Amino acid sequence: MTQRALTAGGQLWLDGIVPAAVGERRVALLEAIRTSGSISQAARDIDMSYKAAWDAVDAMNNLSDTPLVERSVGGRHGGGTKLTAEGERLVAVYRAAQAEFKAFMRRLSAGVADFERFYPLMRRLGMKTSARNEFSGTVKAIVRGSINSEVVLDIGGDTQIVSVITNESVAALGLAQGMTAYALIKAPWVILAAAQDGLRVSARNCLRGEIVAVDEGAVNSEVVVQLPGGKRLTAIVTKESVAALGFKPGSPALALVKASHVIVAVNA
Repeated sequence: MTQRALTAGGQLWLDGIVPAAVGERRVALLEAIRTSGSISQAARDIDMSYKAAWDAVDAMNNLSDTPLVERSVGGRHGGGTKLTAEGERLVAVYRAAQAEFKAFMRRLSAGVADFERFYPLMRRLGMKTSARNEFSGTVKAIVRGSINSEVVLDIGGDTQIVSVITNESVAALGLAQGMTAYALIKAPWVILAAAQDGLRVSARNCLRGEIVAVDEGAVNSEVVVQLPGGKRLTAIVTKESVAALGFKPGSPALALVKASHVIVAVNA
């Protein structure tokens, strides 16, 4: 990346809006996790709710090509949590840019070798949507029809997400094979089934995984499924369905999402 390109893209983002664009609270959470080794303690240290902290960690790991936070076996109240090497580097890059962003832009090539790699990730973490599930991926294929197109996104971990959008949307977004795009899926659009061989469904996306968390509410429950490669998908289902299917942490599950329920987004 040349100095001119970095100035054009990075300067606009860095001028006075770094905390909002990159996510000051998320970086502070990463730092607190590094210090305490616990998500629950980190949440208390920065005055964030326990659930919000877990949601933020899941979102950051989903949006990063490589997980930023690593959790060891032991459950929510046991085990340990630490930043990966990728998470450590992201925090270092963010703090360097925040402290002296003007000088930072002048010495990028010599002083901060990771900026070029982390700048796209910082933009991802600053994206705000109402969708509970946000995944970054690479457009693997675009199959055009007379009205709609099927867009296949590779989100890593041998996992692909398929979306069906109009040909006009493909053109408006400038989608092309090999480019980065985002798959947005609202939690109520995710249907969960007990994983079993021979199940035949009409949903275009059938994602196998393991349940890692069940948060019960008065009527509905929030169920988090970990996909191959570490990405996490959240579904909202009724308490009755959770009980009927015997869902609990460690249970295998199948997440079903219709292709028409996957929203595709790109960086402006």
